[in-house]
Amino acid sequence: MVNMLGIINKDPFTTEKEILKRKREDIKLKTEVYALSQSISMSAHKARRVLDQIRGRSYQETLMILELMPYRACYPIFKLIYSAAANAKHNMGLNEEYLVIIKAAVNEGTTVKKLKPRARGRSYPIKRPTCHITIVLKDTALYEQYVVENSIRCLKKPGWIYKKKSTDITCHNMYSSGEVWDKK
Repeated sequence: MVNMLGIINKDPFTTEKEILKRKREDIKLKTEVYALSQSISMSAHKARRVLDQIRGRSYQETLMILELMPYRACYPIFKLIYSAAANAKHNMGLNEEYLVIIKAAVNEGTTVKKLKPRARGRSYPIKRPTCHITIVLKDTALYEQYVVENSIRCLKKPGWIYKKKSTDITCHNMYSSGEVWDKK
């Protein structure tokens, strides 16, 4: 069965809304790229201190911040973000200029336990914590294109007069000013 959108539908009971919802989810999945690094030998608390600074920022701004921060956790995170951007460029053909970090998470990994020999045959435990870091990048180029198309569609509606006043309603794009919106 072929519907109005030209999509072959195997299930005759699915509606047009469900098909459009699936298409939007596919576009969302195609614009998100992630990289995961496991068993990095540092505590999750120290890595989280760095990730809180870069969450929500653009790719190139993040690289500059990580190069200048004095923490030891910056280098593995730098490599991970660089790897995620390489995945986006190679696997999906996305442009690095439009990538934004939407999710940066740290989970505690296994703790490596060793024994340090001490005097009189005793031993003291040494615990080396590890962590798993996940970085998710999103391409904002499609988002910007979507906002521009919708704002033009809003302006073309009959009866709408576009005037530049403070009371007019305009579609706002958080990436149009060149700065990424920060949650803090």
